[in-house]
Amino acid sequence: MHLQELLLVAVAVVLPQCPRALRYSQGTGDENCETLKSEIHLIKEEFDELGRMQRTCNADVIVNKCEGLCNSQVQPSVITPTGFLKECYCCRESFLKEKVITLTHCYDPDGTRLSSPEMATMDIRLREPTECKCFKCGDFTR
Repeated sequence: MHLQELLLVAVAVVLPQCPRALRYSQGTGDENCETLKSEIHLIKEEFDELGRMQRTCNADVIVNKCEGLCNSQVQPSVITPTGFLKECYCCRESFLKEKVITLTHCYDPDGTRLSSPEMATMDIRLREPTECKCFKCGDFTR
């Protein structure tokens, strides 16, 4: 009984080293890593060659994100220095695509909204996930 209590305390200390990866459905073993839509607020400032701000543009946009559950486990081990073997899996992007986003609210440094066609909007590029799946945590070689 005392050994089981000690084991549970040790596992509780080890688990936080694998953030968000250790959320899993007990008993079912189901993974649920998916690509979801998310609304974010983007702000981009534009500066001239002397470093003076020319305009600030912003917009609320919909982009993809990876979210979900991946199977992970921690088990006792006599081989590892910590006494536990961790197998952590994280929900991450498996493929990225470049997306052009138009920021539609642009302002000069004084906060006045810009209306001239060449200054009223700003196009920016970002990469967003188009596919997500479970990867071993810390594995950036994929």
